Amino acid sequence: MNKQQKKQAGLARRHRRVRGKISGTAARPRLCVTRSNNNIYAQVIDDVSHTTICGVSTLGPAFKATGKNGATVEGAAELGTIVSKLAQENGVTEVVFDRGGHLYHGRVKALADAAREAGLKF
Repeated sequence: MNKQQKKQAGLARRHRRVRGKISGTAARPRLCVTRSNNNIYAQVIDDVSHTTICGVSTLGPAFKATGKNGATVEGAAELGTIVSKLAQENGVTEVVFDRGGHLYHGRVKALADAAREAGLKF
């Protein structure tokens, strides 16, 4: 197993561990964050009915209109604001946060903090 495979296996193991403890319901869906080196993705998911309520990424038109870079903390914060507004438009005010196996640090933390400031409760 090479270094890249070990990193991916560790991330998958950490994500499984996080997912064993949290689950989204209709009342409190799961805010799932996925991160790559260049982009960040956020989805609000109801795990009971297996549906995605809303999702945004740094590749979408809503984020591109801001002119920010998805690989930065500022870009992640902007995405947190966007996903919070979109979730509230779909009737979601409370979520559980799924960090996706990543450390709660940097871009993941910036997205969460911005979503909280924009009105989501978690």
